[in-house]
This record gives sequence, C-alpha cells and structure tokens, in this order.
Amino acid sequence: MLTRISNSPRDYAWGSRTLIAELEGRRPSGAPEAEVWFGDHPGSPALVEDGSGRTLDTWLAEESAALGVPARLPYLLKLLAAGAPLSIQAHPSKAQAEAGFAREEAAGVPRDAAERNYRDDNHKPELIVAISERFEALAGLRELDATRRLVQALGDGPGTRALRAHLEGADATATLREAIAWLLGPASSEDVVDVIAAIDGARSEEFAAELALARSLAKAHPRDPGVVVALLMNLVTLMRGEALFVPAGVLHAYVAGLGVELMAASDNVLRGGLTPKHVDAAELLSVLDATPSGAPLLAPREVAPGVQLFDAGVPDFALAAVTVDTGTAELDLSGIALAVAVGGIVEVTGASGERVTLQPGQALVASAVESPLRLAGAGRAFVAMPGRP
Repeated sequence: MLTRISNSPRDYAWGSRTLIAELEGRRPSGAPEAEVWFGDHPGSPALVEDGSGRTLDTWLAEESAALGVPARLPYLLKLLAAGAPLSIQAHPSKAQAEAGFAREEAAGVPRDAAERNYRDDNHKPELIVAISERFEALAGLRELDATRRLVQALGDGPGTRALRAHLEGADATATLREAIAWLLGPASSEDVVDVIAAIDGARSEEFAAELALARSLAKAHPRDPGVVVALLMNLVTLMRGEALFVPAGVLHAYVAGLGVELMAASDNVLRGGLTPKHVDAAELLSVLDATPSGAPLLAPREVAPGVQLFDAGVPDFALAAVTVDTGTAELDLSGIALAVAVGGIVEVTGASGERVTLQPGQALVASAVESPLRLAGAGRAFVAMPGRP
C-alpha cells in the first residue's frame, strides 16, 4: 500500500509567510504558514487521497487489520516554517508525562483547557533537519563560563548584578536551574526589566549574534523573562541538511527557517517564555534538564547509497534523508512510513510495484510490506518510520 496524503498549513502567528509556499512552488496565501502536519494526530490529521475523503487517523483505524498497519502512528512528521521565534519550551519524559497526565485527569482539568500541561501520557522527543539554506534555533543551555562572559557584556545595572549573582554557583547544573527558577518567578520582575533594558546597549564580539537575537526578542516580548532565559541558551545555526535532536527536558525554541520535523506523537509542551500562552514555571522546572552542554546536534549515518539515516535511538521514530540524481536509492522500512519530498521530482515505488510521484511539499504513506522503497528521479525526500525498540 502506497498512498498520497496531504494537509493544509497551520496559521500560527510565528509562521513564515513565504517559506512553505516557495517550497511548494505556489503563490503565498498572505497568512502566516507555520506547519504542515503529515500524520494521524487528531489536532490536524492528514487527508488520504484515495477518493474516500477520510483523514489518516480514520483511515488507519478502519484499514489497520486488513492492511497490517498499526491503528496509530508512533510519530508525527511536519514541515515547520518559522518566520518568528517559537516559545521557549521543554517536553517531559515518558514517566513524567504519564504521571502528569494522570494527575491532571484526576484533578478534572479539561484536556483542551489553556492551563492544561499534559494533554496525553506520551513523551515528545523531537528532531528537526534544516531544508532552508540556514535554520536558526536556541537549543540547550550554554556552558556556564561562557554565559558569565555574555552577562558581563550587559554592564553593571541592578538587574545584571542580580543575574550575575545567580550565576555564581560552583555546580553548573544546579546554578542554571536556580537561575531559571529565579527568572521565571515573581521576585525577579524588576531585575528582568533592567536586564532587558541593558541588552540594547550591550556589545560583545564573541556574542554579537546572541545579543542581536535578544534585542529582537525584547522588541517582540517586552518584559518577558523568556528574553533573559534565551541569553542562557545555545544559539545554533544549522546549514541545509544538518539536524538537532531535542530529548526530554532540554530547553529549545526554533527561531527562523524551514525544516522537516519529526517527533513522538504527543502534544505535551511546558513553556518558559516568549509566548502569550500558559507558562507553568514550576512544572517546567520539574522536567527541566539544566545540564549545560553544546548544541544537541545529530549527525546522520549513510545506510545505503544516497540514503542517510538520522537515528536518535528512540523507539518512536527515525528519519531517512534520500537524495536521488538519475539513479535509484533503496530504503528498508522498519514499519509504516511517511515520505515527503523537499526538492526536485521523486518517484517512489514499493515492493508491490505501486508507484507515486512526489513534487516538493507532497507526501505519501507506505505500509511496511512495501519495503524496500525504491526512490528514483532527481530530487530529495525525507522518510519517517519507527525507530529502534
């Protein structure tokens, strides 16, 4: 079974007005276009283009037994186009999600309530691969000594003195956790305003890009403590084809660019600023991994000619990047797969002989019995499938 699927872009305010339209080769709609979901998530299930009018969640539920496919996908594949920074956020581990979901269910918090933290009982590790020339993100907490140098560039106002004091601890992880707890708490409000004001005049050759981003964040989110939290995070620029993997507890915020995103099938988000949405600082801190490190980059490995696999070692998903140029590339599937083309023309043929041609932005669903998939033409596609158990 090899069947085309489609969906419409979601118009979140942070979405780009051009990137998805340019990929698909069409005129921009005029509205922000943030994400296109290729999956069965009930928030925006893809449409199965088999003439039945069914969405992918309904299609899987009704056809799973006959086709030998699962009734639910363990992952969600997206095109993500950021025209403005997303909220600073982290996601829970599986155990944290199960406990949090059970707690809110017992408390009777409606699943669609704005203050709900856990809308399901699943974790949400996620992977993003840049498909624009550049993709910018904040990901993970910077090494503490480097952050101290950045804060030194902010001058000597009362807020920056208070921030420096909160960054003086010997244990880097505990120090960063306490600093974030302070920034997101009510006691810091005047100091946060002072730090944000100091950003405008700060100069540093080492941290010029970080300060430039902070100034733009401050204009969009005045008085938001997330602007200062962002100063503690790694600013990452991915070039086309490079990837970030964000495991449970790691703070991140995508800033600008177009990428293919793959995540576990969950809607659990704990926010830490740069958003008008609900911020539960205590709950965020309960899942936060405050260990400082470099950016969480994920390098692929070549598994076949023209096929690179991004494998984060989670059971929910793995992502193959397939490039073909007049020849043919073969990909062994580990289960039901979704494929999306991001350049050129890609012809996908399954083991049954079924064939679907994809242009940029077009996608399909393939059952595991179609393995190996053969991709031909001259283009590039990404194929999502289950990961290692």
